Amino acid sequence: MKKNLFVINSIIFCIFILIVGCSKNMEPPVVKDPVNPPVVAPEIDPIEEQIKNMTLEEKIGQLLMIGIEGKEISDIDIEHIHNLRIGGFILFSRNIDNSKQVLTLLNSLKEENRINKIPIFLSIDEEGGTVSRLSKIFKNLPNVSVLGNLDDENISFEYGKNLGIKLKSLGFNVNFAPVLDINSNPKNPVIGNRAIGTNAKTVSKHGIKVMNGIKSRNIIPVVKHFPGHGDTSVDSHLELPRVDKTLEELENLELIPFQLAIAEDVNMIMVAHILYPKVDDKFPSSLSDKIIDDLLRDKLGFDGVVISDDMTMRAIIDNFSIEEASLKFLQNGGDIVLICHGSENPKLVYNRLIDAVENGELTIEKLEEKVYRILKLKKDYGIDDNLIENIEIEEVDVKTTELINKIN
Repeated sequence: MKKNLFVINSIIFCIFILIVGCSKNMEPPVVKDPVNPPVVAPEIDPIEEQIKNMTLEEKIGQLLMIGIEGKEISDIDIEHIHNLRIGGFILFSRNIDNSKQVLTLLNSLKEENRINKIPIFLSIDEEGGTVSRLSKIFKNLPNVSVLGNLDDENISFEYGKNLGIKLKSLGFNVNFAPVLDINSNPKNPVIGNRAIGTNAKTVSKHGIKVMNGIKSRNIIPVVKHFPGHGDTSVDSHLELPRVDKTLEELENLELIPFQLAIAEDVNMIMVAHILYPKVDDKFPSSLSDKIIDDLLRDKLGFDGVVISDDMTMRAIIDNFSIEEASLKFLQNGGDIVLICHGSENPKLVYNRLIDAVENGELTIEKLEEKVYRILKLKKDYGIDDNLIENIEIEEVDVKTTELINKIN
């Protein structure tokens, strides 16, 4: 009897399981409504939101990086910060006496900029060797050409890191280095030992190591001078150089280091003032849509920040007005206009750019693309206007001496 009862209970339990399972399988499938799909909240891009809340004047200001005349902040510098909302400054040897003075100057610029919502770029040309703006403060490294001769990638990285340490200690956040030009013309009056080597392989290998060394100290490296200044025979500070090379010839030499730097996520590239008549017979590279938009942007795939070389060089001002040259650069793929000299020039360019947007010569879409790149770069590197109180010069010089001993 007990055995029969057990069998009956087992059968009842199995039937129960089957009924439950079938009932689940028989539940009607969930049908998505094709007319009223579920609403998914779009991801909010904080940079896009920031740009929406910026005035036209604030957006234009981000496109300008300018020089200052003195060794301390002046009324005109304050005016540029307050009225033009300048996006960044560049310092030269004329602005530098000693560490305390430079620290005070940079802190003053940052302090004044606190009225604006966006922190400023603070830049300098610190290549090492011949082009060193900080040699009055720190022990200088030998010319970067030694790196090509040594062919030691670790030392090349340390070289860039040393440059980055120096800039970081003072409060800079952008370094116009390394030079990726190939020193292929012995008559070149402006590159020479500023170049790492005379062939694409050497310049690429060690230039990118220097770039990454600078970046390792959270300083933005700016590779220069696209598409290549190594085969010029005149100085663009004094006149417009001309290089009679085809695009194919450039691709086989000058462009190689820049291509590899782009593959290594370079953030900013400086474009030179050089006429390449076989690529663009009308405009120098810094104003050319064929060189910036077509070549650098489209063909090489660079979507970072493009900055001009100094727009007050004779290569430009002897052939164009600074306002029209600046607008042309921005219309054809550039992002930041570099204006190193002349206290009135920033306002001239600023006003021209305001007019250009208002009359449609520079579309608001193009303007906001540029501002987006600039703000993203500032965000990615954590740029801020925090003040620096002290500099450990002796500690930096010890590291520099150690590196020089390795080089020697």
